[in-house]
Amino acid sequence: MNVKVYGTLVVASLVLLVGQWLVAAVPILRKWTIPEPVAGGIVAALIVFGVHSFAHRDVVFDTSLQAPLMQAFFATIGLNANLANLKHGGPVLVRFLAVVVALLALQNALGIALAMAFGVDPLYGLLGGSVALAGGHGTGAAWGAVFTEHHGLQSATEAAIACATFGLIMGGILGGPVAQHLMKRIGAQAGDATPGAATPDPYAFEEPKAEQPTTPGAFINTVTLIAISLAGGEALSGLIAGTAFELPTFVCVLFVGVLLANGLSLLGRPVAEHAVALIGNVSLALFLAMALMTLRLWDLAALALPVFTILAAQTLLMVVYAIFVTFRVMGANYDAVVLSAGHCGFGLGATPTAIANMQAVTARFGHSHLAFLVVPMVAAFFIDIANAITIKLFLMLPVFH
Repeated sequence: MNVKVYGTLVVASLVLLVGQWLVAAVPILRKWTIPEPVAGGIVAALIVFGVHSFAHRDVVFDTSLQAPLMQAFFATIGLNANLANLKHGGPVLVRFLAVVVALLALQNALGIALAMAFGVDPLYGLLGGSVALAGGHGTGAAWGAVFTEHHGLQSATEAAIACATFGLIMGGILGGPVAQHLMKRIGAQAGDATPGAATPDPYAFEEPKAEQPTTPGAFINTVTLIAISLAGGEALSGLIAGTAFELPTFVCVLFVGVLLANGLSLLGRPVAEHAVALIGNVSLALFLAMALMTLRLWDLAALALPVFTILAAQTLLMVVYAIFVTFRVMGANYDAVVLSAGHCGFGLGATPTAIANMQAVTARFGHSHLAFLVVPMVAAFFIDIANAITIKLFLMLPVFH
């Protein structure tokens, strides 16, 4: 059963509407601040899984819009990154990056140790570690191919995709409950503004449901900047492909967006923040809906016991680490709560999941400008570099030779 591109867009839109209805109608989803795209997306994935299991038919969506939506989202993150603000958040960014990198090492160490305990190839431990979890589907597929070609690990790509699928689901589910638990520790104090309240300088992704006043001219200018970021990022990615500096295309798109925004700011032509917010939030919501509704849940059912055990242990590690390390190191305050929810999102899943987690938390408890300044830069840019270095260092261990 093939669903063409426009049909896929219709289903993704319906997934978002179902997610809104579910969060509004089911108290426990509101209590645990589950993001709306996650709630609706998982329901859609379960329906597709039911069709696969009982009707013995596969629903195949045309996901050709998914990559452009993801890259447009990262372009808006870049266009929203003010380097002057980043200087103010610099010490916090460095501290958060250190927390993130430490988790990458722990994920790989735990994965390798459990794989060896089960008597399976320790490469499966890496796949069930930072390769597919912090790395996501793209990084997992890339390293899976490397493990097959250079290390002879069969079905490595399929295992990586399954692990990344598991991580994406759990990353979206865990952020809210972790934040709810941590809010009790700080006395459920609100952030620096009440939910839904207007702010003089709102951050692009902090208020996804707020009305964003804009004009056709500002909208077209922003679309132009996003298109330049996409084209420039793709060109940059092609230039550095195969070199020691190779990065995913979306990171290059983000980098070009940062250069554009800050270059225009120096020329006295700042980007239209409201238009950036509008396009960014729409791209994020539709991308997450498509990513979740197209998950092949039957791939998870096919996971061997050792790999599934590794993933279960990684989930527990993420929860414990967010509560006892991320929260405490980042200040044990409200900003630390939102940062911890975001860390659950991209520590197991992906940057869009992290943003969705933080949006769900701040919509309920108030703004956290610091978290929305720090997490996108660390989760979308620095973590890919740090993860690549971490994986290569672990591959130098004697167990892989």
